[in-house]
Amino acid sequence: MSAPPPILDRISANEARRIAVAAQGLAAARPSGRLDRRHLMRVLARTQLLQIDSVSVVARAHYLPLFARLGPYPTEILDRAAWGPKRDRSLFEYWGHEASLLPLDLQPLLRWRMARASRGQDMYSGLAKFGLENKKIVKRALDEVRARGPISAGEIESATKRSGGWWGWDESKRALEFLFWAGEITTATRRGFERVYDLPERVLPAAILNLPTPREDEAHRVLVQRAASSFGIATERDLRDYFRLNPEDSKRAVAQLVEDGALQKVAVEGWRDAAYLDPLAARPKRVNGAALLAPFDPLVWERDRTERMFGFRYRIEIYVPAHKRTHGYYVLPFLLRDRLVARVDVKSDRAHGTLRVHGAWGEAGIDVAVVASALLAELRALADWIGLEKITIGNKGDLAQPLKRAAK
Repeated sequence: MSAPPPILDRISANEARRIAVAAQGLAAARPSGRLDRRHLMRVLARTQLLQIDSVSVVARAHYLPLFARLGPYPTEILDRAAWGPKRDRSLFEYWGHEASLLPLDLQPLLRWRMARASRGQDMYSGLAKFGLENKKIVKRALDEVRARGPISAGEIESATKRSGGWWGWDESKRALEFLFWAGEITTATRRGFERVYDLPERVLPAAILNLPTPREDEAHRVLVQRAASSFGIATERDLRDYFRLNPEDSKRAVAQLVEDGALQKVAVEGWRDAAYLDPLAARPKRVNGAALLAPFDPLVWERDRTERMFGFRYRIEIYVPAHKRTHGYYVLPFLLRDRLVARVDVKSDRAHGTLRVHGAWGEAGIDVAVVASALLAELRALADWIGLEKITIGNKGDLAQPLKRAAK
């Protein structure tokens, strides 16, 4: 057995942060002028995906990472790329890092997951069990989509009830989700936040569907390499998590990429585990960005990495009872240069045209006046983007009063 490759470089914690921020497209001023599909796809070239989530306390989760990188942009750009006419599609929905919007060129690289899903592997165990034990229901759902798509789970359930069907919404929804995971159907569009399903050949470009399917090990290597490009610098566990690979698949891919020189093994100050550097990653001496980050932004979605990288303990508290929350229901970290310097609990109150900042907290050692001023500018930009005229600032948190003074 050959000896493991030596650690070739040692990187300070400060440099690791700058590499990570730059890799995610958050290191410089946002683009100016008219924003279009090209800007969207440049962001996706860095992030590789946008995680989808139903929470819309401020805006839908998949819209916010683009705002962090582009500033106020027309959300119609994303809607058209994801759910517009077939000729305009640049993205598709699938399980990347949870439910995600992904560039079309990733579709062949995820067919191994679809194939495993059809065998009841690489998916939630309850859904896998349902799909394997209810093949007639799954087939019937596929037949309905084939005959009547695009169609939602609710429409299938209504149709089967009218025709004396013997399955309910829960069964129809689970059958559709099993088929979605297996790649037999895909998302044609969304109504509100409800998926509307259809066959891939009626939704995705033929040029993508006709591409050859890579071997599993080859696909894993490319996915890990793309994760490394998006992170800049990361542990094997970080890389594995980006596209939710299995440990054994990820470790094999990382080892091969190191051997090929596509990843460089390094040691990062303060990190317990070895890290892997993308040799093409920018290594800036200074970064100058500022952004409010959604809970599902790739820079912070892995909480252990966020704490290791930024010394910032972050937990989403949506499902925590109100009296047990530390910071609030929907808390956005605030990035200023290469630090997470503050967090704010925010809510969009559209009925009153107000962005409500329930609380604001600063991190230790910050320049309070500088952070409050920069944070207020981001909050104003966010409010303008989602069409809110006013900002109200509550009293919770040590940064609330400085933020109020900045607002005056």
